[in-house]
Amino acid sequence: MTRQKSRASWALGLAAGALASAAAFAAPALAADWQPTRPVTFVIPAGTGGGADQMARFIQGVVSKHNLMSQPLIVVNKSGGAGAEGFLDVKGSKGDPHKIIITLSNLFTTPMATGVPFNWKDLTPVEMLALDQFILWVNASKPYKTAKDYIEAIKAAPDKQFKMGGTGSKQEDQIITAALEQRVLGGKHFTYVPFAGGGAVAVQLVGDHVDSTVNNPIEAVAQWRAGSLRPLCLFDAKRSIYTAKVTADMSWADIPTCKESGVDVEYQMLRGIFMSPGVTPEQVKFYVDLFGKVMATDDWKKFMEDGAFNQTHMSGDQYKKWVEDAEKLHHELMDKAGFLHKG
Repeated sequence: MTRQKSRASWALGLAAGALASAAAFAAPALAADWQPTRPVTFVIPAGTGGGADQMARFIQGVVSKHNLMSQPLIVVNKSGGAGAEGFLDVKGSKGDPHKIIITLSNLFTTPMATGVPFNWKDLTPVEMLALDQFILWVNASKPYKTAKDYIEAIKAAPDKQFKMGGTGSKQEDQIITAALEQRVLGGKHFTYVPFAGGGAVAVQLVGDHVDSTVNNPIEAVAQWRAGSLRPLCLFDAKRSIYTAKVTADMSWADIPTCKESGVDVEYQMLRGIFMSPGVTPEQVKFYVDLFGKVMATDDWKKFMEDGAFNQTHMSGDQYKKWVEDAEKLHHELMDKAGFLHKG
């Protein structure tokens, strides 16, 4: 899919130069394109070290490095209440074009699981930057070489003996965990252990405090490269497109899909941008153009490969439709898992 641009194209034909000159004098002066007039707050509705935090801070660095904006971009983590703190902050900033937020699946899961008075429609959609992948990880010291090995070990053990670490409760990591239990484990369950962010989750797996995680690639790549973690399978229909070696003998493309290993579970996560409600189309356009410039840099292309992202991006009505469909999917997944708020 390609990012839709909101820029309109105008064609003007005049019969003579004199008429063109007269029209130019008669036409009202065009307003200058909108730009921020003070620092822009970039809200992260998650903790430090996770995928959203890393992406937002990377974008901040690219914007600064290439002088893409006249005002600074100030990153702020507001992770309270599974990200509700951040979403409610932006929702309450009606008409403020100097506040944007990066989103992940808690855009859907937090209001559905907690009943917090927030819905994505309370914000203004700007741009999908990418889709983030999920990988089943284990400690490299363990004997499991494939996802099938690991699943068979769980089935053979007492119920809830194996611990799955993840970011938050009733969010994407626990949704994937529940899907594994429902579709693959034949009645067995994990003990799910929540942590504040993906960075903490990776540290816990390296320390052997949990048995597995479903971290995003970017959240665990450093530990994989260091030889501390082992990827078992990718929760996508197809293998990654990135063939450059990450470790001495493996690339992202060498990681099999979970389905290849008999684990029929797929899940990807939005990495997108929203703004405060009540902003103007001109203000939205500024940020669509800004992120277009970010995505055109070599820095961004390397970041996408390093984190094994699916580089799908879009804006406008196409983005809104995608979000609507994703909301329905998450409602279905959370309903099956028993995670929906009762009340």
